[in-house]
Amino acid sequence: MADEQLFEDLPEQERPRAEGRGALRLRVPERSQIGMQMAALDDLIADDHPVRSIWAFVEGLDLSALHDVIKAREGQPGHPPAAPELMLALWLWATVDGVGSARQLDRLCRDHLAYRWLCGGVSMNYHSLSTFRIAHMAVLERLLAQGVASMVDAGLVSLDTLAQDGLRVRASAGASSFRRRARLDDLLTAAQTRVARLRAEVETDPAAGDRRQRAAKERGARERETRIVAAQERMKELAAERERREKTNKKQVAKQKEPRASTTDAEARVMKMADGGWRPAYNMQIMSAPAYQVVVAVDSDTSGSDRGLARLGIETVHAEGYDPSNYLVDGGFTKSDDIEWAHAKDIKLWCPAGQTKHGTDPYAPKKDDGVGVADWRARMQSEDGKAFYRLRAEHECVNAHARRMGLRQLSLRGKIKARIHLLWFAVAHNMMRLFALGDRANSSIAGSSY
Repeated sequence: MADEQLFEDLPEQERPRAEGRGALRLRVPERSQIGMQMAALDDLIADDHPVRSIWAFVEGLDLSALHDVIKAREGQPGHPPAAPELMLALWLWATVDGVGSARQLDRLCRDHLAYRWLCGGVSMNYHSLSTFRIAHMAVLERLLAQGVASMVDAGLVSLDTLAQDGLRVRASAGASSFRRRARLDDLLTAAQTRVARLRAEVETDPAAGDRRQRAAKERGARERETRIVAAQERMKELAAERERREKTNKKQVAKQKEPRASTTDAEARVMKMADGGWRPAYNMQIMSAPAYQVVVAVDSDTSGSDRGLARLGIETVHAEGYDPSNYLVDGGFTKSDDIEWAHAKDIKLWCPAGQTKHGTDPYAPKKDDGVGVADWRARMQSEDGKAFYRLRAEHECVNAHARRMGLRQLSLRGKIKARIHLLWFAVAHNMMRLFALGDRANSSIAGSSY
């Protein structure tokens, strides 16, 4: 049989490979490779990064009040603390970034480039961060007032028209922590018994290690006892408030259940939230210049309703030295007594009327109207008044920024600490508004020069 091919020794020809069918060629990470990176920490942050503006802002502040309380001095023993400028800048940047936990901020100081740049090699711990955050309320109040004054002096902001709104922020307390009076008495008795037993065990046990553990348990039991006592004191306040309401609305109060107080955060109060649910919260009152979205004053309240708080807000801005001609609030604040009081102070209180029972015109004049209420009905019904009142909607932008910056749930407990949290937001928010308004003014000047 003849061979199937004529030349057996010829090399076999390879078929041409199709393009793109070879082995993959990729750049893969090699994390175990040893190398040297010659770069300063400052080179890793862009020149236009917002954190640079925040550091420049803090450097321009007068923080002598924070320096005066530092005990570490030249020639004296002791470990030097972190600079107050650094601590302030870290919390301002964390607030802008929506970080509300000292532990989370501590982690970011080690892992996140912007926070590492701020630290500049200074080590942090969450104890120091947490302590600094709540220890300087007076400094925060002064920074807020000075920031507003500087923007007014620069012509960036006018305070002739102010607005106020309440923002309900979830408290650091569970709904199950609320107890009535009888249950609080039982819990206090149990807590006192436990504290006495643990104290006796600590004093009689010779084992040092076990004694330290029991001392920690005793400290925890003492803290719980303190919280229960605070809840009982809060219960007395709620009972007194209930008695006052009974004088004017006895039937409605009689239908309500016995008040309760939280053993976690005694000052928190269950109130209706924006989503319609009922949860422990604080009513954060924010006063602003709505046309510029600048916060001028803040306060924390435990009232579940905004009704009647407009007068307190006006008194707060007066205490800060501001004298507005117009004051804008929403319908939840509307109260005839407040309208008359504001009119006597030469302040026009702008607020919509609520729904009437019989569907009548809420702005129709009534026989018992005072001068202030009559003027309020006339201006709120006019087209010019309706157009002017639309300015109040600008305040909602401030509320939105507050939510974005972490004012959804508090990590601090107590009315005073809730106000401190609100002050951190106000200072950080106004700082960012200063940057924005300053850039806008510079752009206008540059545009008019051509």
